[in-house]
Amino acid sequence: MEDIMSKFRLCAFADEADSDIRGQIKALNRNGVGLIEVRGINGKNISDMTLSEVKEANKLYNDNGIKVWSIGSPIGKININDDFEAELEKFKRTIETAEIMEAKCIRMFSFYGTNGETKYRDEVMEKLSRYVEIAQGSSVVLCHENEKGIYGDVASRCFDIVTSIPDIKAVFDPANFNQCNQDIIEAWDLLKPYVYYHHIKDADLEHKIVPAGYGSTNMKVYLTEYAQMGGGVLTAEPHLADFVGLSNLANEDETANIGSFKFDNNDESFDFAINAIKNLIKDI
Repeated sequence: MEDIMSKFRLCAFADEADSDIRGQIKALNRNGVGLIEVRGINGKNISDMTLSEVKEANKLYNDNGIKVWSIGSPIGKININDDFEAELEKFKRTIETAEIMEAKCIRMFSFYGTNGETKYRDEVMEKLSRYVEIAQGSSVVLCHENEKGIYGDVASRCFDIVTSIPDIKAVFDPANFNQCNQDIIEAWDLLKPYVYYHHIKDADLEHKIVPAGYGSTNMKVYLTEYAQMGGGVLTAEPHLADFVGLSNLANEDETANIGSFKFDNNDESFDFAINAIKNLIKDI
């Protein structure tokens, strides 16, 4: 059997193991994960950190064998009517952060408050295009995540975004599609040419978050095809236990979506999540 790491590169949101950076490094190292999608460090969101803090954190990651794959930013996770100029200033700092950390990409969103209504489409596209303009000249790839409740939360609107603005790629998150009652395989078939990497977060028929392979998102089916296409990065985003910052990730209480799996601590839930992913992909 071909080694799984020739098809997939494992990455993780290590703040789900520990808010402290040293705890994150320990969690990644003991699980053999060499990439991180940075979201929270020492209880602070990556987009709110000073550049000196970013440099210090990046050195600590690198000194311990960890490379930053993506900036798991909250960019675009605002209401469509919020102050956009302030948002653009945050985005400029996030670009600087990505360049310091030598991150390949920035995860982003397409605004709350639209209810997916067509009347907001042009404004969404215009604002997303502003991000692209600012990112020009950098080496960073902008990657849109299909977050529940934003404009691009179902496959058809994600497709509209990535085809209308080719410089934006897709992050494929099956649990988020599940929670929008979007058929996962239909979403994959539509979006696969535009998917830059994957978030590995599974969900069951009741929309509860479960470990990879335990849910109803047909993860193994589309990951098999992804491997046949050449594979790439899989970022573990477990959401199997509460952690620092979870309640701030959406307009609604994310803890309500945690499934029935019980763990003694966040290290245990993180390790279980990584092992579930390894077990899922070992036969692909």
